[in-house]
Amino acid sequence: MKMDAIPRRGRFRRGKPPRLGRADRSALGRWFWEIDLVLLALVTVLIGIGLIAVAAASPAAGVRYSDGAVQFPPLYYFYKQVMWLGVGVPVMFVTSMLPKPLARRLCLIGAAVFILALAVTPFLGHQVNGARRWIGTGGAQLQPSEFLKPLYVVAMAWLFSLKQHDRSLPVVPISFVVTAVIAGFLMKQPDFGQTVMFLLMWTAILTLSGAPMKGLAILAGSGVAVVVLAYLFYPVAHLRIDNFLFQTGDTYQVDSARRTLLHGGLFGVGPGAGSMKFKLPEPHTDYIFSVIGEEFGLIACIAIAALYAAIMVRVFVKLLDEEDQFILLAAAGLATQFGAQAIINMAVNVQLAPSKGMTLPFISYGGSSMIALSMGFGLLLAFTRRNPYLTRSPYVVTWNKAR
Repeated sequence: MKMDAIPRRGRFRRGKPPRLGRADRSALGRWFWEIDLVLLALVTVLIGIGLIAVAAASPAAGVRYSDGAVQFPPLYYFYKQVMWLGVGVPVMFVTSMLPKPLARRLCLIGAAVFILALAVTPFLGHQVNGARRWIGTGGAQLQPSEFLKPLYVVAMAWLFSLKQHDRSLPVVPISFVVTAVIAGFLMKQPDFGQTVMFLLMWTAILTLSGAPMKGLAILAGSGVAVVVLAYLFYPVAHLRIDNFLFQTGDTYQVDSARRTLLHGGLFGVGPGAGSMKFKLPEPHTDYIFSVIGEEFGLIACIAIAALYAAIMVRVFVKLLDEEDQFILLAAAGLATQFGAQAIINMAVNVQLAPSKGMTLPFISYGGSSMIALSMGFGLLLAFTRRNPYLTRSPYVVTWNKAR
């Protein structure tokens, strides 16, 4: 036997470490061992469910938007959703690899840019169904409010974390003014649903930052007053609340969504066999949850709700021992935004909330929504990254239970 055929001792130690092995110190290797693989698996399952749901809703959307001049194929929106996923998944991956300080700086810059974009949208935006929420031309249109949501959360988390170093900073008044300006721009479009979302995110971050109970009680009373004023002086809010509480005006959308959802029973009528979905106004976006209920049943709807709950619980459990105030507020705020959007969409579909025109995260069809959610979830993955070896260090002092 030739000596060259015998592997010499130490040959593998001198070579490159295995790809994605524990000794791999490349950017990809560090990312693989630091990322929360459970969160990554949960969002991957959610994206897969979204593709199936869009494929189920695409024929109904194609029929609804076809006319004498344009005919959409049955799977037109499904193929477009695959295309948006081809953009969104790399965005999520790259964003999740960002170092935390760089991610924070980019979010602050991005928040400023999209606040400016939001300011010009009511005047230069593309009008759809009486609202100006998109800017751009042709196929290059985007919804600034969708991109602003995760950037706003990180910016507010940074702002509130400054108070940890200097208690005299007027953090709450500054954050309130910024939020009020954003709400004003959104109401100008008008977009009542996104206005509610930004107010919810601000309240959540304020609560998590350690605001006193007395202040939160005053805030709750002020919130009720704002809703009353919006009902009295803001026509969009007045119409939505009246339609929801008193069933006045046009309730066709929410009534159709409820009927479609209940038509499938517990186990659904089967993939592609739904008939009520063809009567839905937005089967592939706002009311895709009802399409899932019709074709896959209430059991599938409960499973999807549980999946969103599992993502939120996973994030909050990971943050129980987080000591960095910024990371705590940013990750908790992003999880709250993600969960609140899902809850609002599902509540609208079952007539527990007025119609708000809000997508179901990673399930509804939409370019701006998919890319913005991918960016937001990438930030969530970046802020929840942990070095698994830090807690194993012999220099970390731990409590001795034997004493």
